[in-house]
Amino acid sequence: MSRNKHPKTEIYEPERCWVGENHKICYQTKEEAEAAALVAEYDHHTGPLGVYKCEYGDHWHLTTQR
Repeated sequence: MSRNKHPKTEIYEPERCWVGENHKICYQTKEEAEAAALVAEYDHHTGPLGVYKCEYGDHWHLTTQR
């Protein structure tokens, strides 16, 4: 009888960029960032989060400022 070996679990590391002194997660579209903001608000009980286009690249970030 053979045992099934579990494949190695890969850890997903999102793309990030430096914004000031913060290393922020990059979202490819505004819609993706907005969805992530809703999930973060729910999971972490934060206040409302906003999104903004990064001035250093073609992607979006989350912000606590709306």
